[in-house]
Amino acid sequence: MPVDLSFDDPRSDEVLDAAAGVRRSILPGGVRLVTQTDRSVRSATLGMWLPVGSRDERPEHAGSTHVLEHLLFKGTARRSAMDIATAFDEVGGESNAVTAKEHTLYYGRVRSADLPMALDVLTDMITAPSLEEDALATEREVILEELAMAEDDPGDVGYETFLADVLGPDTPIGRPVGGTAESVNALGIEDVRAHFSEHYRPENLLVTAVGDVDHEQLSEQLVAGLRRGGWVLEDGAVPTVRRREAHPEMMLGGAAGGHEVAAIRPHLLARPAEQTHIYLGGTGLSAVHEDRHALSVLMSILGGGMSSRLFQNIREQRGLAYTVYSFSAAYRDAGLFGLYAACRPARTAQVVELLGEELATMGERGVDQAEMRRARGQITGSFALGLEDTSSRMGRLGTVELVHGTYTGVDETLSRIAAVEAEDVRRLAAQLASSFSTRVDVGPES
Repeated sequence: MPVDLSFDDPRSDEVLDAAAGVRRSILPGGVRLVTQTDRSVRSATLGMWLPVGSRDERPEHAGSTHVLEHLLFKGTARRSAMDIATAFDEVGGESNAVTAKEHTLYYGRVRSADLPMALDVLTDMITAPSLEEDALATEREVILEELAMAEDDPGDVGYETFLADVLGPDTPIGRPVGGTAESVNALGIEDVRAHFSEHYRPENLLVTAVGDVDHEQLSEQLVAGLRRGGWVLEDGAVPTVRRREAHPEMMLGGAAGGHEVAAIRPHLLARPAEQTHIYLGGTGLSAVHEDRHALSVLMSILGGGMSSRLFQNIREQRGLAYTVYSFSAAYRDAGLFGLYAACRPARTAQVVELLGEELATMGERGVDQAEMRRARGQITGSFALGLEDTSSRMGRLGTVELVHGTYTGVDETLSRIAAVEAEDVRRLAAQLASSFSTRVDVGPES
């Protein structure tokens, strides 16, 4: 049965799933720790999550979340940048970080014997970074190169533009995660320090660990590491309340949708290229929407693999594109769906028409049981294969805690996918087909 991940008891310590070895504690300072013990492996993946992403930045701090992520690897009071880099390299481990729209994640994967080292390094980074002016000057250039690299990739620039157009380019959630060259150049070290002080606090921190780990031992080491970095961990403190719904107008069926595909004027990003990269779609489902499992099935049938409708119709039968698929993105209070294809410019109009028609047909005529069976098998299989990886399981625990607020076991999740009916998929397809609002083309001018 699902378990509510509440904050009511500041001393909360409970087993969420005894069979899977999942346990959760709220530690001093409101720090959350969720672990999954798996003695069949000799490694562990450790993640440190802060529920702050690009959408949480103040206008004057635009881009600071991503810049801060980079700077945390540039040294602390106890370690140089080289010390941080070599700590994982010399034990054959790996470490990295991800900035997203709604969270920032720092993680490491090591042998279980090296977990204390990984915990010490990561807690040092998030509690006591140096945040020096010269480090910002250097890393700013690195980030500008990163942005330039993305600008040269038609897939990256097309997707980011599509996402901004659907969610609103002038809204916090619609802004690019990495900022822009202008906003990154405008950031000063005091902006970054202010962003760090505001968000990197005990009550915001979630730590997840999966593998050959001991929950009690990790709890003690975590508290000690955070205190060593200078954080004050008060007994009785509770975690920050989870993100609330703030943009109901961005939900499926909101004001943004309702256009015929043929009437959507493309946002053309002119690039010298041999193909036109097409992004077509609109508002979708939030990460907590009750139809999210039906959306997974729909996306699998529509454009999730070689047997999908888009692949079979546009590539296999007509030979109009090499790459074609469907996709979705979900946030706490917003979501989007999209269809993608890359083709020679002369075929763009035909491909756009076929993309829209395929989803509309699904909404009108539904799907058959063979498609439902394949979709369930694809989702179940990829989900099961992902659980073989401690990093994937670590990420799942983080998403469950930060976004959903309810722990659901693997068997329960799979049963919910199995419970999706063909009519659920048809109904959702009809809704999506009526919500087309945005088209982005990246390629040569006609």
